[in-house]
Amino acid sequence: MEDKSTIINVKNLTMAYGDFKLQEKLTFNVREGSIFAIMGESGCGKSTLLRILTGLKRPSCGTVLYSSTNFWESSEKERFQRMQRCGVLYQSGALWSSMTIGENISLPLQQFTTLRPNIIQEIVEIKLALVGLKGFADYLPSAISGGMRKRAGLARAIALDPDILFFDEPSAGLDPISSRMLDDLILELRDSLGATIVIVTHELASIFAIADDSIFLDTETRTMLATGNPKVLAKESNSTKVRNFLSRTSSVAKDDNKEKVGI
Repeated sequence: MEDKSTIINVKNLTMAYGDFKLQEKLTFNVREGSIFAIMGESGCGKSTLLRILTGLKRPSCGTVLYSSTNFWESSEKERFQRMQRCGVLYQSGALWSSMTIGENISLPLQQFTTLRPNIIQEIVEIKLALVGLKGFADYLPSAISGGMRKRAGLARAIALDPDILFFDEPSAGLDPISSRMLDDLILELRDSLGATIVIVTHELASIFAIADDSIFLDTETRTMLATGNPKVLAKESNSTKVRNFLSRTSSVAKDDNKEKVGI
């Protein structure tokens, strides 16, 4: 029986492209309010799993339950409604380059609510303040740093006050200091919003800093080798591959005197 706090329940999931099985027999739970990391080496299917969880790719077999509702057996309308309660931060930030930061954040509010323009503007300012970008609403994405674009993408992801946030390699392309600041921001938002966070990452520093649960996908066996708290798995996993993955040298900068890049 699944725990009452389970918000996502995946059972016997297979991911495939045609006849090629990328991963199979994936079974795991994501607890409400947790930060759940999808781990594994490049090419193991981390981003594909995220696409399945966010309704962008149908699994070959298996089930994805959102609070006991079978997501992929639901109607297209029901899946769309479920995804409106989720926010996604893509690896690149995925901001519209021709729109200001404020316009990017207001877009989901304009599309999916009936709020008046002045209310939307107030919400945009609140979301920007939450991610440390107060006063940047009129800037174009090209006018701010990569780290700031990630923060702007995060502000857009939380525009509709989602109960689940999905992040695809949020630290990609960031320097170690900016990456650490983004980790801190993710923790702050989880605590302040009470949202559940599912994050795809291979960065050890981020995994140990923010994740309290995880799954490890293996490219060789094409299935999961472990699930659980990554700090515990690093010491106690039955899989040598999982322990080696979690004990490799971290990419966190060791020189604290490096120039701090804006985020």
